[in-house]
Amino acid sequence: MNIEEVRYYCLSKEHTEECFPFDDVTLVFKVNNKMYALLSLSGDAKLALKCNPEKALRLRELYPEIIPGYHLNKKHWNTIDLRGNLSNVLIKELIDHSYELIRNTSAKPSKTTKN
Repeated sequence: MNIEEVRYYCLSKEHTEECFPFDDVTLVFKVNNKMYALLSLSGDAKLALKCNPEKALRLRELYPEIIPGYHLNKKHWNTIDLRGNLSNVLIKELIDHSYELIRNTSAKPSKTTKN
C-alpha cells in the first residue's frame, strides 16, 4: 500500500479523524480522540500502529518490515515499512486491529465517583 491508500483506508473507518499534532510530516489518525495510526509523509513510507503486545512480538519475528514502534511504547506499537513486501491485505488487517483496540478501549464506560 502506498501513503495515499493507507490514508483513504484509515479515513474509511467510522469516526476517524486526521490531524497533524506533532509536525507537518506525521499524519495522525484518531478514533474517539485517541491515536490508532501515525503515517509518515516525509518519504520514508512508515506507518505506526497500535498492537496487542503478544501479537506485536509475533509480527516482528515473522516480518522484517515490522519493527518496534519508533518514538512510541514499543510494547504496544509497531512501525511498518510500507516499501517492503507486506500484502495490502495484511496491512489492512493490522490497521483494523489497531483501530479496534483503540475504539474498544475508548468505548468503555468511565468510572463513576462515589460520594
